[in-house]
Amino acid sequence: MGKTPKTPEQQKYEKLEKQYETKRPLLKNVIKAFFVGGAICLVGQAVSYFYIYFFNFTEQTAGNPTVATMVFFAMILTGFGIYDHLGQFGGAGSAVPVTGFGNAVISAAIEHKTEGYVLGVGGNIFKLAGSVIVFGVFAAFVVALIKTLLIQWGVI
Repeated sequence: MGKTPKTPEQQKYEKLEKQYETKRPLLKNVIKAFFVGGAICLVGQAVSYFYIYFFNFTEQTAGNPTVATMVFFAMILTGFGIYDHLGQFGGAGSAVPVTGFGNAVISAAIEHKTEGYVLGVGGNIFKLAGSVIVFGVFAAFVVALIKTLLIQWGVI
């Protein structure tokens, strides 16, 4: 089935809409996201080295405290309103790293604080976090199951 033809009024409106539509600077946005995301990852790498050199973690074991620290940093910056400015400037560059997860969790808590701590904060803080955690656990289970089967069958 094809599209229904547009009426002359709809065509006139589309032309008017395109005339006033704001053009987005795509390349500029991509570059800003790249550098903001890279800066966040640079800070994460510095935190990882901090754990390696001062707490005798290995490169393999420094990952968990590094992720927890970066999420904590994002939550603190969100609480002070700084991460929102970073997100406005960097777009997806601030949302893709794990810090975007911390920002989303705390933003939901701050947004619903007026509804009370139990029903507002407690009930809404895990809206995003819950689905991410469930998907992460399920994906880990599936990957572990596949690996176990491949080992049992002698493939790897």
